[in-house]
Amino acid sequence: MSGKNGHRKTNPSSNGHYRNEYKCTVELNQSGKYCVRMRAYFPRHRWVLSVYFLASSFPRAMKKMEASLQFLQRDEDRLWFWGVDRSDDPNLSEELLRDGGLRLDRRSDFPRKAASIQVPLEHPVAAFLFAPMRRHLAESVESTEPRAVAASD
Repeated sequence: MSGKNGHRKTNPSSNGHYRNEYKCTVELNQSGKYCVRMRAYFPRHRWVLSVYFLASSFPRAMKKMEASLQFLQRDEDRLWFWGVDRSDDPNLSEELLRDGGLRLDRRSDFPRKAASIQVPLEHPVAAFLFAPMRRHLAESVESTEPRAVAASD
């Protein structure tokens, strides 16, 4: 199909113009667990999904974050369909998230210093995208961890 000036019209979702955006933060909570918060923006349906999970160590948090981002990317349509578009029961979307080991994050604020990646629609999250995100999150956790103060006489 051609538009004005002979330019071919294409569907933006099929040629990669649209990208899902994932912002992630890691915070150390009062009980010493790592709280990983993720905010996903899905442009196809123009909706935002905020989720979180807890992990006992930073390496486990990073491994779970990678799996969670893959889950959100892979199951975007199912989450949107049952969680936003068709559901009269808001608990249904929470059950779907629990299948991926996630919980709905009801907090309205989100830290500004979040690591972010963008992924073309219907593509898996490429492994090389995780390295800079992991580095950024490690640096942010290091800067917020309480420092041991040496007692001096």
